[in-house]
Amino acid sequence: MSTELEAANGTEPRELVHFVTQRTRFALVNNILQHPEQLPSMYELEELNPSVSDATVYKHIQKLIDAGIVKEVPLDDDQRRQGYPWKFYGLSEEGRTFLEEHNLLAAEETLQRIYETISDKPEKMVKYENAPRPDT
Repeated sequence: MSTELEAANGTEPRELVHFVTQRTRFALVNNILQHPEQLPSMYELEELNPSVSDATVYKHIQKLIDAGIVKEVPLDDDQRRQGYPWKFYGLSEEGRTFLEEHNLLAAEETLQRIYETISDKPEKMVKYENAPRPDT
């Protein structure tokens, strides 16, 4: 069964699964899933991946966006506040469907519970977690 995502990308399902499950990209997808709003900012993604450079996090998020798995979700201009993020990253509808069809969302609840136990978050990350998020 081919999803719209696979058809749009001209990619075989196995190739797309391999693409998504590359270590850094899969960690980023998991970071999105475990975030309380499932819409982390770039800063939050960078903080959750301290062993990966900020440039690498950005590069892999862009690849996931290009593949249709992740979408960039900006705040409306009137909702933006100085000192807070205004761009967030979440799964696209097609990305979520693809991950569900390939059994890659099985740990979603566990990831969220693990995230809740992180107690040593930097103050800026806590501030960003509580930033206004776009309605999706």
